[in-house]
Amino acid sequence: MTGGAQLMQAEAEERYEAFHTECPARDVVDHVTSRWGIWVLISLRSNDLRFYELRKSIQGISEKMLAQTLRALVQDGLVWRKVEPTTPPQVTYGLTEFGRDVGEPLTELFDRITRRLSPRSAGARPAH
Repeated sequence: MTGGAQLMQAEAEERYEAFHTECPARDVVDHVTSRWGIWVLISLRSNDLRFYELRKSIQGISEKMLAQTLRALVQDGLVWRKVEPTTPPQVTYGLTEFGRDVGEPLTELFDRITRRLSPRSAGARPAH
């Protein structure tokens, strides 16, 4: 078990260069913090969802952007994808262990914001 911990530590040390453009962790951070990446991770936090259920849960996202976001998050290992061989195919998405780990602080952030946001300011935009 010690070898596994050392390997994980060595891998983690390689990922600390996230400020460098060549660092693979930078792409994952970009995907997670993208406009739609956060919403996908938060939407999947409690249930696995099919593509159209996910699209319905995230108002304002287009099919194209949802597909692109999901593709990136699946490649990053944050989201899993299961295709059922039906006609038409049913595709379900859920969070991997890594996705749950990354999504947890995002969910906390979301919950803090929604708890602290006053009802009056929820629909209003600040004047510039």
